[in-house]
This record gives sequence, C-alpha cells and structure tokens, in this order.
Amino acid sequence: MSQVSLPQSLHKNLPLTALAPMQDVTNLWFMKVIAHYGSPDYFFTEYFRVNETSRLNGKILAAITENDTGRPVFAQMIGESIPDLVRTAKELCHYNIAGVDLNMGCPAPRIYRKNVGGGLLLLPQKVDRILAELRQAVSDRPLTVKMRVGFENTDTFYEILDLIDRHSIDLLSLHGRTVKDMYHGAVKYNLIAQAVKRVRCPVLANGNIHSAKAAIEVLSQTGAAGVMVGRWAIGNPWIFNQIRQALRFEPIAPVPLIEVRNYIDRLWQTPTASNMPERSRLGYLKMFLNYIALSVDAEGHFLRLMRHTSTELELFSLCDRFLLSDPSKTLALVPSLSV
Repeated sequence: MSQVSLPQSLHKNLPLTALAPMQDVTNLWFMKVIAHYGSPDYFFTEYFRVNETSRLNGKILAAITENDTGRPVFAQMIGESIPDLVRTAKELCHYNIAGVDLNMGCPAPRIYRKNVGGGLLLLPQKVDRILAELRQAVSDRPLTVKMRVGFENTDTFYEILDLIDRHSIDLLSLHGRTVKDMYHGAVKYNLIAQAVKRVRCPVLANGNIHSAKAAIEVLSQTGAAGVMVGRWAIGNPWIFNQIRQALRFEPIAPVPLIEVRNYIDRLWQTPTASNMPERSRLGYLKMFLNYIALSVDAEGHFLRLMRHTSTELELFSLCDRFLLSDPSKTLALVPSLSV
C-alpha cells in the first residue's frame, strides 16, 4: 500500500513543526492558546485509550470537532488490542482528523506495564500485526506513529523502523530517548539521523527542543523533515513562530515578561474554569507554571514560591511580582528545565 499525502504545512518551503501530544495538556483549550501565539503545522491530541470497553473520550474528541485553529489535528490512540484499535481508528475516521497516530512511546510505568505506549517497543511481532491491521483500516488518510528509540536499550530499534517502512506509515515522530530514560539524559539525535536514512516517510525529531536555535541544530544534525516540541512549548508558546523566524534567518523577537503574564491569564481562563473549584483550578495552572517558571527566573525562586501558593490572589500577586516589576525583562530563550 502506498503512503498517503500529509496535510499541507503552513509554509511550504520550511521544515514541519508539531506540538507533541501531552496527556492532560494538549486539550482543545491549550491548542487554541498555542494558536494565538503562533500555530505549529500539526497538532496531535492527547491519547484516546483503547481497550475492549473503550469509547471515544468526548473531551479529547472536542480537540478535533470544536477546533477552530485552522491547523490539522491528528488523533492519537494508545492500546494493544488489535480489534479495538481497528474499531477506534475507523470511528475516528468519521471525524475531521488529519490522520490516526499510534502511541508507541509513552514512558509512564503504569502505561508500559500494560504493553501499551512505550511497552510495545518490546514486542516487534505485535507491532507488525498492529500496523498491518491499522494500515488496512486507515487507507484514505495518514497513519502515523510516535515512538522512542527503544525500551531500555535500542535492541529493537532497527527492526521496528523496518516495520514502519513495511506498513507504509506516513509520518514518524521519534523521541531520541528510551522509554526508561523518561525525560532525562542526553537525546540521541544520531539515532534520529539514522531513522531518517532508514525509513521512507518524513521523520519529526522530538526530545529537548528547547529553543529555535536548538531546533535549527537538531534539523541540521538529523536531516529530519521537522521538529516536534512538547514541554518547551508550555514554557514558551512563541516557540513555533521563533523557529520559523530562525529558519528564515530573521532575528528572534524577544518576548517581554508582561506578555508571559498575559499568557498565564489566558491559561487561567480555561472555559471549564467556572465549574472548577479554586484548588483544582490552581493545580491545573501550576502544572503549566512548572514549565514557565524557570524561563522567567532561572534561579528557581519563582518556581519554589509558586508551588507554595494556595489561593488565586496569592498566585497572581506572585506572578505580578516576578513578571511586572521590570518592564525591560524578557523571557529567557534557553532556561534549564528540571521539573
């Protein structure tokens, strides 16, 4: 079966950019917020859990059915039951999706212990059967895979890359760490470069792309068709615009901290906010602030104090103190992320 063409990118002559799927983060609201600051070429949903009793999750589905960003959205699935993956893929194809994406990289132990997500990397024969069946079920639009370079080591890496090729996968997003590495340690961009040479489909390089400069370096080192950015886009929603500026050899516009303060306000105004108790709402915002804080204050004072706030008033007074006290301050482009 031949490969299906991918949706049009925003800028035909530039490498692709994508927002990585992140559970509890990349919902409809966050996609809209990111789009406000500069959309990537492609969005990916949080994963739809697939098993014998699963039904399409309405909240995740909203990221497809109510998405007015104008950008293509790939629907991601996680699971290992072949009949149910096929059933879910067919159901998803009734909606306006850019394609179906299979998660073979989630590093959460509660996930991989069920032989799903990153756990599939230990089971190449199973992967072979899953991809064969999914390719047949998803014939008229892209079938894509997000994976890591291995589970504990790279023993199955090349075998799985060959399966990606054999089943005419249309796009591979490759995180250059193993499942056991989680989000720590060096990203093996050399293995992403090898994947680019080995498979016919475009490859998106993923893993610690913390700035536009890093994106350019990774593209040049790997030869990838584009980059996928995850946690760093939470701390810097301007990153996709900045990557495009860098690719065009334009200077990267610094982001004043007052703009970061506006971004935090925007995140706070999530549409479901009015039904959420203050504590849950604070918890939700703090999840984002974990990633924003170090770009604002590399010493970690803001991060530490933010985590101890317990009311909306306290949290926003703290944000004002760090973000509005010096109008000349801008967002750091390459902070250290250790949350």
